[in-house]
Amino acid sequence: MDNKIKILVCGDVKGKFKQLFHRVEIINQKSGPFEILLCVGEFFDKNNDELIAYKNGYKNVPVPTFILGSCLAETVKNFDISSGGDICSNITYLGKRGLYTLSNGIKIAYVSGVESDQSSDISFDESDINFVADICLASKGNLNDYRGIDILITSQWCRGIMENDNSSPLISYLITQIRPRYHFCGLNKLYYEAPPFRIKPDNNTQLELSTRFIALANVGNIKKEKYIYAASLVPVEKMRITDLLQKTTDEIPFPFSVVDFSKYRRQQKKNDDNTQYFYDLSKPGSKRESKGNKTPYKKARMEIDLEKCWFCLSSPNVEKHLIVSIGNNFYVAFPKGPLNDFHVLILSITHIQSSSLLTSSDWKELENFKKALKNFFKSKGLTTCFFERNYKTAHLQINAVGLEKHLDWKIKHSFEDKAEEYNISFETVPELTQAADLPQQGPYFVAELNECTLITKDMKRFPLHFAREAICSENLLNNDEKVDWRDCKLSTEEEISLVKQFRENFKPFDCSL
Repeated sequence: MDNKIKILVCGDVKGKFKQLFHRVEIINQKSGPFEILLCVGEFFDKNNDELIAYKNGYKNVPVPTFILGSCLAETVKNFDISSGGDICSNITYLGKRGLYTLSNGIKIAYVSGVESDQSSDISFDESDINFVADICLASKGNLNDYRGIDILITSQWCRGIMENDNSSPLISYLITQIRPRYHFCGLNKLYYEAPPFRIKPDNNTQLELSTRFIALANVGNIKKEKYIYAASLVPVEKMRITDLLQKTTDEIPFPFSVVDFSKYRRQQKKNDDNTQYFYDLSKPGSKRESKGNKTPYKKARMEIDLEKCWFCLSSPNVEKHLIVSIGNNFYVAFPKGPLNDFHVLILSITHIQSSSLLTSSDWKELENFKKALKNFFKSKGLTTCFFERNYKTAHLQINAVGLEKHLDWKIKHSFEDKAEEYNISFETVPELTQAADLPQQGPYFVAELNECTLITKDMKRFPLHFAREAICSENLLNNDEKVDWRDCKLSTEEEISLVKQFRENFKPFDCSL
């Protein structure tokens, strides 16, 4: 079939970023283009200096890279992430557990850490495994038609493939539940690829699906064992049943007979307010409810625990000292690592993914906050730039940045220059007046400037720091040090002082008062 998607998977990187990305660049030029690079095992090490050049933009990550979380206490600190899961441009931390669906339909289940009796920053337990099983099975309404998923990535091995002390019976159990075509893992410093094995039909599916186990060595290992694997896949949802069931001559018996699954009991979760679903980006034209109802076609993509969302106002993770103003449905707050003293966020109080999902009344309040900020910035001799990235982020975030008035005419050029650099196509559209003016399906980026509105749905390899790069360019702020918000974080005392001053000055314009 011609519609195969090329992916790369690598084992433990352990800080050898330069060697990995140099190798990936060569492979991509020779045999690509590859959609993604998945990293299993430990991505970070004690020394991660090689990543600085990629964070600062001096070197580019050649393929969108997705990584798992830490398995060791000493590397947990490298996952201090409060927005979007991005480590730097083109490197994304998937999270603790979940299901990620690419726009082409490839489904990737993932579990970070190693098995333990209790879930933590470096470990998973039975509840984590059941969560992943639930959302994988929920991605297909009729369980009798369940075809499995494309890929499962874990750091730890499953129990039963090879005699191995560092293996997890829970991961073996997860495989029997979600039936991945491929299971990739790392941690054991060796390459091992087992022949495929079949899992018998059960209550979830009548199909006898196969799984292939592949363990990868660590990057740059002295034994020169294989640490990077290239695969070419057709998404399971697009495969013919005969192809899914076709057997090969090298298949091995079911390897998990040595594992006692009787102690594991999974109860499929019902849809409730604690699970966030995203648009099915792989199916343009998916059915939506009529009469303007913004309820999305439900297809689980990434785990979103609303209690842990950094931007839901009810979440204990919200840093209240950053808040400037609170309305009925929206609030204004300073971001971490602001571009300047006039850089704030407009955020939804409850969990909404993007502006395209807003009701007419919500849109009206959003417009009131935008107008208030425009008037405030104008009183300070500033022009306003709003931008929203509905891509690799789960909560509505609209950035509002006040820039010197004399820079007004340069803003559009800066965005267009940066778009040309990344080969991104922007469309100039009229002023946004309603949620329906935004793409109703799929990701997008929109920048509302004084003279025009720029929008793109060309998000396949969209850089996460695109807007910050444009604003930090030499034509505007001329400050590369602020491209990555982590490099310009303020102390809590500085944040409190900045918010207090902004709040007092903004008060005469605040539409929430």
